[in-house]
Amino acid sequence: MPDRITLELVDEQAARGNGLDGGHSATRGSFLKKLLGGGTLIAGGVVFGGLPTVALGNHTSSAARDRDILNFALTLEFLEAEFYTEAENRGGLSGEALRFARVVGAHERAHVQFLQRALGSAARTKPCFNFGETTRNQQQFLATARVLEDTGVAAYNGQVDRVSTALVAPAASIVSVEARHAAWVRDILDMTPAPQAFDQARSREQIEQAVAGTGFIVPCP
Repeated sequence: MPDRITLELVDEQAARGNGLDGGHSATRGSFLKKLLGGGTLIAGGVVFGGLPTVALGNHTSSAARDRDILNFALTLEFLEAEFYTEAENRGGLSGEALRFARVVGAHERAHVQFLQRALGSAARTKPCFNFGETTRNQQQFLATARVLEDTGVAAYNGQVDRVSTALVAPAASIVSVEARHAAWVRDILDMTPAPQAFDQARSREQIEQAVAGTGFIVPCP
């Protein structure tokens, strides 16, 4: 198993949205860097029931950092939620792959809802996506899902030491589910569900580069 986040198992053309933007990775990377990390955040969050709870302050540097990290996570959850929703609806999946898409899609949509409500008016808007054939072709879907779930786990692990104490428990409740997703899709692919004793953490920059490399997030019309 490679020790880096990669989409090598996914058809290159499909993983890049069927040739979107001619492979201009620098431009795509700049766009993703702005999307994942840019913007001025202003309002605080709220406490709510039914999902893990978190309240964000409004005026401290740690609260601003928390909002920035939550928006980073929100972008990744938007991507995963849309990926599974589209795959479920395009009609190319069957059997365990379809059940996986339905169950995991519901989880990712719940994660989006949690982060949006925690961020309140500071939540960024949903990006636009182009997944190419990865949401229609079952093998491409499963290979992509494995990488996306590994990326999600690595992203949360990479930020856990940067968030305030109040966010550690909610983040842990999400990353543990993402890890279960990763194990499940590995099992479908006849791979070892838990290939190592410790999951790796990845920096924000590494995650941004990995996401940019997919070409899945595109400028909105």
